[in-house]
Amino acid sequence: GAASRGRALEGSGRALLWCVLVAAWEAAWGQLRYSVPEEMPKGSFVGDVAKDLGLELPALRDGGVRVVSEGRTQYFALHGKTGHLVTAERIDREQLCRLVEKCVLRCEVIVEGEMQVYEIEVEITDINDNAPSFQETDTELRMSETTAPGSRFPLARAHDPDSGRNSLQSYELSGDEHFSLAVQAGPGGDQRPELVLAKALDREEAAFHELVLRASDGGEPARTGTARIRVAVLDANDNAPVFSQAEYTLRVPEDVPVGSTLVTVTATDADEGIYGRVKYSLRKTKDLASEIFQLDAETGAITLVRNLDFEEVSSHELEVQAHDGGELFDTAKVAITVTDVNDNAPEISVRSSLSAISEDAPPGTVVALLHVQDRDSGANGEVRCSLDGGVPFRLRSSQGSYYRVVTARELDREEVAEYNVTVRAADGGSPALWSSAVLALRVLDVNDNAPVFAEARYSARLPENNAAGALVLTVRAADADWGQNARVRYRLSEGRVRGAPLSSYVSVQAETGALYALRSFDYEEVREVGLWVRAEDGGAPALSSNVSVRLVIVDENDNAPQVLYPPPLAPRSAEPGALVAKVVAVDADAGQNAWLSYELAKATEPGLFRVGLHSGEVRTARFPLARDAARQSLVVVVKDHGRPALSATATLTVVLAESVAELLSELGSAAAAAPGEPAGSLTRWLVVAVAAVSCLFLAFLLLLLALRLRRWRRSQLLAAGSGALRGVPASHFVGIDGVRAFLHSYSHEVSLTADSRKSQLRLSGGSCCDTLPARPPPDEPAPLLGEDPAGARRADPAAPPVSSSHQPFPAAKVLFFYSVLLTSQ
Repeated sequence: GAASRGRALEGSGRALLWCVLVAAWEAAWGQLRYSVPEEMPKGSFVGDVAKDLGLELPALRDGGVRVVSEGRTQYFALHGKTGHLVTAERIDREQLCRLVEKCVLRCEVIVEGEMQVYEIEVEITDINDNAPSFQETDTELRMSETTAPGSRFPLARAHDPDSGRNSLQSYELSGDEHFSLAVQAGPGGDQRPELVLAKALDREEAAFHELVLRASDGGEPARTGTARIRVAVLDANDNAPVFSQAEYTLRVPEDVPVGSTLVTVTATDADEGIYGRVKYSLRKTKDLASEIFQLDAETGAITLVRNLDFEEVSSHELEVQAHDGGELFDTAKVAITVTDVNDNAPEISVRSSLSAISEDAPPGTVVALLHVQDRDSGANGEVRCSLDGGVPFRLRSSQGSYYRVVTARELDREEVAEYNVTVRAADGGSPALWSSAVLALRVLDVNDNAPVFAEARYSARLPENNAAGALVLTVRAADADWGQNARVRYRLSEGRVRGAPLSSYVSVQAETGALYALRSFDYEEVREVGLWVRAEDGGAPALSSNVSVRLVIVDENDNAPQVLYPPPLAPRSAEPGALVAKVVAVDADAGQNAWLSYELAKATEPGLFRVGLHSGEVRTARFPLARDAARQSLVVVVKDHGRPALSATATLTVVLAESVAELLSELGSAAAAAPGEPAGSLTRWLVVAVAAVSCLFLAFLLLLLALRLRRWRRSQLLAAGSGALRGVPASHFVGIDGVRAFLHSYSHEVSLTADSRKSQLRLSGGSCCDTLPARPPPDEPAPLLGEDPAGARRADPAAPPVSSSHQPFPAAKVLFFYSVLLTSQ
């Protein structure tokens, strides 16, 4: 028991327990081999793995190296501080290697960081820790007294689970001179003890014989086991049962159903009656055969009572005895070979794997280390591995039954952010069995995508006079990356508007892309702003993209019409519809806000004048009458079409006069009536201007008549007997105090502003229209009021001139005067 085992350990410990034989590892195969005795306590030294493999101790302490043993029980462990391989459990060689002569345990050292695997084989050497033992320590044999000397009777064999010299070596028999011991060698080299009858029995002399069978092993010291044999002497039974064959051999597939009859053994006995009736029984064995098979005592049929497993035990051996009624028997051997069936699917073990990989990892990067095995044998145990299609990975065979899963190409997280890689393993059976394992792999992001704006270009309309800080629009850019690489920030590109930095007009919110107006825009100053917005992600280095933004300023009705000039003309001889004046106004706004309409709001004589709704022309509505006042006051209102509408007013004072004296008299009375008015100065200048214009006009007519008269006289001298001007119809002349003069009509321009002191009157020679269609006048009239003809061409294009064409009238009777008062609201 425990005492003998302790002595055995103590005896062999000095020689083997602490003297561990470390086998030299074979570099060619990449394996380490060690040897250690069985029954070593937990934590016993096996080998210096760190030294033999050249591993760094920091990697061991960080858990980067681990040991994996085959099977469920881990018999070895790696000491983190020393790098020694030690036992993790007490190892019993007889329990692990019951039917194997050489007991070898295998384990693997996996280096996580290098994705390397090293195989280690540890041979478990035997110690003499088991004594030979008999399954039945007390055996009773029945022999007829007529049994002939020299007859042999098989005895129960002893069992010693040790190996080599520590296993069973010899048998000894003691106790009686009638019997001797013979040991036969079996087919496998095992020893089979037999009891030999050396001397004839005599029941009357001795009905029982007591014998002791001793089994000894070869250990130092040797261990023994004993069995007591009692031989009962029976009366004569002439014939013993005889089997039809000494050994039954059969092959059975491992998937044979439970309850099936495997074989039927038969034995016959020549005796009659009770001595000829044969019954069968199984000799008890120490293996599992008695639990798997069942023998029918009457028929000799051997049936299966439990499933066979080729991977557990591939062969079984039974000893069947046939007894007759007189207790004579015969023995036969039944050898059952279990054949393999493809009943085990391949097993996939993930020894090491990555949970995440960068999308810019180069092709061939190892993501997992797999171990594949199949417990079947032959073709049933040949395994083929594959990956499900559609994934950018491939399998690469490694040493032994190991496979590496590597990347087949570069990954793209924006296309697939996570992979579930299914590894399938199928054996070569028919039909084939397969199993699978799923590797979950997350793809880590790399900043390989620049932000992309939602639109190719942006435009927005912003009403003028906006509040500072008003939201204009929001630009949006998306980045296909993830995390910080997808965080987009916005900023404006540099630029200038009307000489000022763009950043003083607009700003963009860095996080949201909201574009704000920093100041109020004026449509009349800035009508459109073009800018660029840059979107930049948070990667390192950062990626960016630009988008153009067009900001259109929308006009609002924030400018009232401005009256530029209203030139009034009103001779008393004017006919209805004659042009008196034209009110010209401009509006700085645009569109509908700049559409203007005119109306006569107030007049001294409401029925005397009318104003064109869209032209602003002031015309006579009837003939001026003698009772009509000489000074007519007109108030013209100019409105735009904005909402709300804005307006301006122009006050025109028209003097109806037929002569210069009458004009001057009326102007003098007007000046005397309002000496303190601010317009008095303007009136005086207007009187001077009208007088100057009239004088110049008369001078021009006189000069023109003189030139015509001179030309006429010259033509008279050249043309004999001709008393008329050639080519000039008489209807084109008019007599003035006996002088014939040409008739002309003139267009004149008057420009007025809200400040009447800045009003201008222009009579342009270029606007003069000769009423004689046959020939133009020889000379153009001189500019009036000291203004050169080019001045009209240099006028502001924003205030276009207004031309009025008048019917011809007697020059001596045309005298005009007007004063203008402008107001706006």
